[in-house]
Amino acid sequence: MSVKFAVVFEKAENNWAAYVPDLPGCITTGATLEETESNIREAIEGHLKTLAQFGDPVPKPTSVAKEIDVSPAA
Repeated sequence: MSVKFAVVFEKAENNWAAYVPDLPGCITTGATLEETESNIREAIEGHLKTLAQFGDPVPKPTSVAKEIDVSPAA
């Protein structure tokens, strides 16, 4: 069984960061977007394994990320 979590990626000055709104504390960084995506996948898997080890339930994903088109202010 797989679960899909929304992940937010943010570009910083010298790297990328990512976090999972539905898994507080599940964050990572990377030099590139691709590296950060790989790192957050590992972070999610580790977070879920830790929850299981402590007998805590896996939270149901509730966050959704979407891109919204807007016109810049004139």
